[in-house]
Amino acid sequence: MVPVLAIFGITNDGLNLVVNLLLLFLVVVWLSLVYWTYSDAKRRIEDPMLVGCAAAASLFPFVGTIIYMIVRPPEYLEDVRERELEIAAAEARLASADHLACPYCDFEVEKTFLRCPSCLRRLKAPCQTCGKPLDPRWKICPFCEAEVGAAPRRRATRPAAAKRAARAPSPEKPAERPAS
Repeated sequence: MVPVLAIFGITNDGLNLVVNLLLLFLVVVWLSLVYWTYSDAKRRIEDPMLVGCAAAASLFPFVGTIIYMIVRPPEYLEDVRERELEIAAAEARLASADHLACPYCDFEVEKTFLRCPSCLRRLKAPCQTCGKPLDPRWKICPFCEAEVGAAPRRRATRPAAAKRAARAPSPEKPAERPAS
């Protein structure tokens, strides 16, 4: 039998086989880490140059992959795009918050509409005092503080009307005589 070149000077065939299998296993793990680093960097980093640098760093056995795991971005690109879409959708919902749909005909109406311009149905009742639209759940008008459903308050007379009323001649009452 011809002796096989032993790695590390090991001459025992069984021990030499174990060492060779261990080295093969380490090389396979190292190459799989290089591939994993490259594929993970592609999912997390947009710049192809940085993806290449991450893969090149992982060519240093095990240390490059560990360093990449420390400095890699925390999110996948898909998650970043999804979050940006959710934020854009939320901003669009906020921008269209003033425009609602009529519950009867789905025509676009604003919050301040008392009636639907399309089907003419009443959407909100006006305040008896100030005329602003009231939500049916409200107990008082938030604009003038009048109670909902209460009789309207009289407005104070204007100064000009009060002056005109003071200038107008009033009928004099006849003097009453004391009773004897």
